[in-house]
Amino acid sequence: MSTDRIEYGIYSQIASGEGIRARDIAKKLHIDRKTVNHYLYRSPYMRDLCYQDKDYRWHALIRQGRPHLGLVDYSGYYGTVKEFLELTEDEWFEMLLAGCKRIGRNLNDTRGLFHSFRDAREVMCSLFADLDTMGADKEEYETWEIVFELRIRRSRYIRIYADVLVVTDCYVFSLEFKMKDKIDPDELSQAAKYSPYLEVIFGPEYEVIPVLVLTRAEDLYRYEKFGGTTAEEPVCSGDMLFNVLDEYQGIMKESDER
Repeated sequence: MSTDRIEYGIYSQIASGEGIRARDIAKKLHIDRKTVNHYLYRSPYMRDLCYQDKDYRWHALIRQGRPHLGLVDYSGYYGTVKEFLELTEDEWFEMLLAGCKRIGRNLNDTRGLFHSFRDAREVMCSLFADLDTMGADKEEYETWEIVFELRIRRSRYIRIYADVLVVTDCYVFSLEFKMKDKIDPDELSQAAKYSPYLEVIFGPEYEVIPVLVLTRAEDLYRYEKFGGTTAEEPVCSGDMLFNVLDEYQGIMKESDER
């Protein structure tokens, strides 16, 4: 899906504020009111993820800016990294299952779904332990947001599924977990599938980084082309996931400077 820049701009104006009228959107974006109204009533994002109050102000169901208010309503689990790390595995699992039921996530465990949930959690706990060992700023990364089982599917228009999101100050790492040790081209495309949608949801302050994480592999970290294009995305084993965050966040560099 290619991003419509006008739609992207209008949605961002709505999602980044406390409520805004159509005429004010038009002024801020330097476009005519008729064009704004066209998008407000026809755009999938506005139809599915925004609403108009009695004063004709538009609001987004998921706010742009940290914390991302409303994101919890579409997540099996949502919290800061600090909150996540303070939970025992059983406490986290109970919260995840309750959240999945609330958002309508299928919890059929016949194919090992629950094991995959715990597998993803183990990798994420190891990731933050690795960051701590590397000397990353704990006060900083504990403020990052973490989401398990994101499900945005309000209607036939918008569909966003993600196993795990890590939201830093300027990146959204969208992690697709597979309990495998070999790269499947279709799974590469699956990992990147929802990136354009997430770019709209999180807005211009964020870059979305899709990552395929193979939890049965070891010492794997490289970039692979996907979808028959020249585009590449990182693929890593769980034990090498810290490399992805370091490449974009510069964790090792910051540690060396301190």
